[in-house]
Amino acid sequence: MRKWLLTVGLGVAMCGTAAHADVAPSAVLQTYADIALAEYEDALSTAKALQDAVQELVDKPSADSMAAARKAWLAARVPYQQTEAYRFGNPIVDDWEGRVNAWPLDEGMIDYVDASYGTDSDANVYYVVNVIANQQLKVGGKSVDSSRINATLLREVLHEADGNEANVATGYHAIEFLLWGQDLNGTGPAPAGRQGTPQERHAGNRPYTDYDVKNCTGGHCDRRAQYLQTATDMLVSDLEEMVANWKEGGEARQAVQDDAQAGLVAMVTGLGSLSYGELAGERIKLGLMLHDPEEEHDCFSDNTHNSHFYDQVGMMNVYLGEYQRVDGSRVKGASLSDLVRQRDPALDGEMRARLGETLSAMQAMKDRAEQIETYDQMIAQGNTEGNAVVQAVIDALVTQTRSIERIVTALDLGQVQLEGSDSLDNPSAVFQ
Repeated sequence: MRKWLLTVGLGVAMCGTAAHADVAPSAVLQTYADIALAEYEDALSTAKALQDAVQELVDKPSADSMAAARKAWLAARVPYQQTEAYRFGNPIVDDWEGRVNAWPLDEGMIDYVDASYGTDSDANVYYVVNVIANQQLKVGGKSVDSSRINATLLREVLHEADGNEANVATGYHAIEFLLWGQDLNGTGPAPAGRQGTPQERHAGNRPYTDYDVKNCTGGHCDRRAQYLQTATDMLVSDLEEMVANWKEGGEARQAVQDDAQAGLVAMVTGLGSLSYGELAGERIKLGLMLHDPEEEHDCFSDNTHNSHFYDQVGMMNVYLGEYQRVDGSRVKGASLSDLVRQRDPALDGEMRARLGETLSAMQAMKDRAEQIETYDQMIAQGNTEGNAVVQAVIDALVTQTRSIERIVTALDLGQVQLEGSDSLDNPSAVFQ
C-alpha cells in the first residue's frame, strides 16, 4: 500500500496556549489508552461469548446453535472494529493485527469450495489445499503434516504460508468463513426462499450439518469442528495479549504515555490512515471501482456495512475521548478535541462537523443494507443509487481526512506519515 507524507514546520506558534492550559497532552493520552483498554476488553469478552457459542454448535449442532454462533460473531465485531483507530500509529497493534483481522482470504486453503472457485491459482499454491479434508498436504513440492489441527498448524504453517497474505488461517474472517461458508450470491438478488433481513437472505449459507458428525455434510465434520474451535480459542488468546498491552504498565500504554509528542502522532496517524488509505481507499473505493464483492471486508456474512460503520465510531471515540462499552457504561476523559479546541476552536468545530457528516453517510449505508439491499449489491455495476450511497461515504471520509491534516499542523506534530491508496490517488493503476 502506497504511503504519502504530510509535513508541517516544527516552529509554528501555538496560538492561545497561555490562555488555555487546562488540558495537557498527558491527560489526553491517558484517555486514549483507557479507551483502548476498554475496547479491547470488550472485544475479548464478546470473543469469549463467541467461544461459548462455538462450543455449543460443536456439541449440539442445530439450526439454532448455528444461528447463535453467527449472532455471537456479529456481536464480537462491534467492539473490535472500534479498535481499528489504534492501528497504523501503534506498532504493537500493527504487528499483532494480522493474526486477528487479516483479509481477504483464499478460503479454499481451509475448506471445501464451490466449483466456480476454480482448482488452482498462479498466485497461490495453497489456493485449494483444503486442510480440513486432508491430513497430509503436498504443497510446492514439500509435504505438510496436517493430521492435527491445532494452533501450531494454523499459525506457524498455514497463516501467510509462502509469504502470501491471502493464506489467512486465523482470526475473525477464518471463523466467519467456517460459520457462513462462501457467499455465492455476488451482486445479484438473494436466493428465493430464504427468510430474514437482506443480510440474512444474501450471506453465505453453510448448513449446521457441516458440524454434525452423525449426519455430516461437506465431509470431515470432526476436523471442521477442530478448526473452528482452534481458531476461536486463538482469537481469545490474541485478544488477551492485547488487553495486557493496554493495562497499566503494558507496553502499548507506556509507548504512548512516555512521550507525549509520539503519543499524539500515534493518535492522528491512526485517525488519518484509517480514514483515508485503509477505509476510504482499500476497503471501499477499490471494491466500488471494480464492482467486486470479493473486495468487501466481511464478505461471507455480508456484514461489511457494520464493519465500516464501527470503524467510524472508533475514530470518533478517539477524537472525542469517549467510548460506550458493550454494557452501556462509558469511558470518558480529556480528549484530542479538547486539545485542538485550545489551539483553534474553529478547527475543532470543523473536525466535529466532519466526523458527524461521515457518521451520517455511514448510517445511510447501514440503513440501506439492513432494509433494502446488502453492501455487495450496493457496489454492483449499474446500481446507480447504491453506488452513490457508497461514494458518499468515501467522499465524507476524504473530507474528514483533510481536517485531520489541519489538526497535525495546529498541534505542531511535525512529519506524519499516513496510509495512501492507489484507488484514491492513482486509480488508473488499479486497472493495469
